[in-house]
Amino acid sequence: MVLSSMSPLFILWAIRGNSLIPDPCFISSCALMVVLPNAFLWLRIRIAKRNKDEREVVVGTAEDHRDHILVYLFAMLLPFYSENLMTERNFAATLAALAFIVFLFWHLDLHYMNLLFAAFGYRVFTVYPPVDGNPLTGKTRYAVITRRVSLSPGEKFIAYRLSNSVYLEVK
Repeated sequence: MVLSSMSPLFILWAIRGNSLIPDPCFISSCALMVVLPNAFLWLRIRIAKRNKDEREVVVGTAEDHRDHILVYLFAMLLPFYSENLMTERNFAATLAALAFIVFLFWHLDLHYMNLLFAAFGYRVFTVYPPVDGNPLTGKTRYAVITRRVSLSPGEKFIAYRLSNSVYLEVK
């Protein structure tokens, strides 16, 4: 999911090109970095639907994270778009920065950020289950990808499990 969220970056890189790597190799590599992670994400969604890997989601509290798209754009896309990839050191530094961003997105649970979800009208909410007196419940948060504009406390719905912390609402 992290690499699929970086698809726009690889599209921009393919357009800009690179003098170190011949265009056919560089553009093919960028295309693979766009197609493969998104194909894997699409496959994961299909498998969850086919296997009916569904969970009931009960909303305790929900936070809308449209602001995370702005963080995503400014933190990742803009600095890399202006980066000069024409020397070996700059290219290596850019790859290292990309590795750091992948790690941070994974570590901070921002791996669900994907412009394709936004383009298809989905929103991402962080949902905390309701507190029910049990010391173990209500503390684990997860991301819910849905077309709803808001989620209210106490709301229940069925969602496909894409990972242990990311769910896609069934429609």
